[in-house]
Amino acid sequence: MKEAYGERLCIQQGRPEDAEELIALLRQVGSETDNLTFGAEGPATTVEQEQEYLRAMAENPTSAFFVARLDGRMVGSLSFRAMTLARASHRAEMGISVLQECWGKGVGSRLMEAAIDFAKNNAGVEIISLEVRADNTRAQALYRKYGFEEIGRFPGFFKIDGKWVDFILMNLYL
Repeated sequence: MKEAYGERLCIQQGRPEDAEELIALLRQVGSETDNLTFGAEGPATTVEQEQEYLRAMAENPTSAFFVARLDGRMVGSLSFRAMTLARASHRAEMGISVLQECWGKGVGSRLMEAAIDFAKNNAGVEIISLEVRADNTRAQALYRKYGFEEIGRFPGFFKIDGKWVDFILMNLYL
């Protein structure tokens, strides 16, 4: 996969002042794909709740929220959250979203690299987990590129328009 954007693409930590733009991004991504937990309505959160979430992520030394900006415009995001329970503190979960117009152009790769770097250098985690639709081969290829392995399947993980959608569970062992 060739990175199309080079220096025009910037990955940075999300800030509370990004909340409104982030919600708009997630609504657009939700309208373009059925891969997220929500559709075009976006996440069930207010701007104030999103601001608090981004503030909490920024203040937590083992979690991060990254945004991808192309020429200043937000085009993707990635949440990385380490587990806080003592017996699970070696694990983290992540989720990613990228505008469809940017698929296959390096945005997801740059977000993944930021998250993996954070995991290795800041979070102290040993395993990163994620779930991906069983039919989302593009995302699976991205995750495998960075060393994620399939560890199982979850039949009926989503229910969209009355139909069950299976997911693959994947881990990256750092």
